[in-house]
Amino acid sequence: MRVAATRLALAPRLLLLLLLLGSAALAIGAAMAGHVLGGHKENPAAANSAEADGLARFAVDEHNKRQNALLEFVRVVEAKEQVVAGTLHHLTLEAIEAGTKKLYEAKVWVKPWLDFKELQEFSHKGDATTFTNADLGARKGGHEPGWRDVPVHDPVVKDAADHAVKSIQQRSNSLFPYELLEIIRAKAEVVEDFAKFDILMKLKRGSKEEKIKAEVHKNLEGAFVLNQHQVERDESSSR
Repeated sequence: MRVAATRLALAPRLLLLLLLLGSAALAIGAAMAGHVLGGHKENPAAANSAEADGLARFAVDEHNKRQNALLEFVRVVEAKEQVVAGTLHHLTLEAIEAGTKKLYEAKVWVKPWLDFKELQEFSHKGDATTFTNADLGARKGGHEPGWRDVPVHDPVVKDAADHAVKSIQQRSNSLFPYELLEIIRAKAEVVEDFAKFDILMKLKRGSKEEKIKAEVHKNLEGAFVLNQHQVERDESSSR
């Protein structure tokens, strides 16, 4: 009888313990799910790592095999990571096709514990620029003088545009935040020990869209400074 009574007394405690363990398991599972489905993790140093270089070469080789192409790998421009069942590497790389340098984006899925590596996607993103994350504005005499057009999808151009938008927002009295919709065009020039960007952007503020031209400077340390900006008015609307 005492044994039965003891079991009855312990039953609510066991039930409570099981409920707590179940809740903890659900919480951990939710956290893991959020981690698995999380956004990209940017790592500026990864673009120059041996791992990113090896994955990019693997992506180019796999693409060449699948498409019977003859791309020649040059370098990694940008590298991001996304945690999945393993790691999904998002790579922006430069390769030569028929004597022309071009930019490509590749996704490589890696499961180290299974020695598994697979190319998920490989797509062309445009012609490559001579300006890179590593040397833009950091090499005296490394570039020809004068303004030149640069690809709007270049990572450095995107960073310069993002900085311009943040700076414009800080200088504005608007209650609505600025949102970058599109980089319409971009030019760059290296002067002495810094680079200048002339960027035309389409921004949205509340329900209003407008084009803003910004000049952004980047110094040797990689810091961006918004030098000036102005609203660009369409000629058609002013007539």
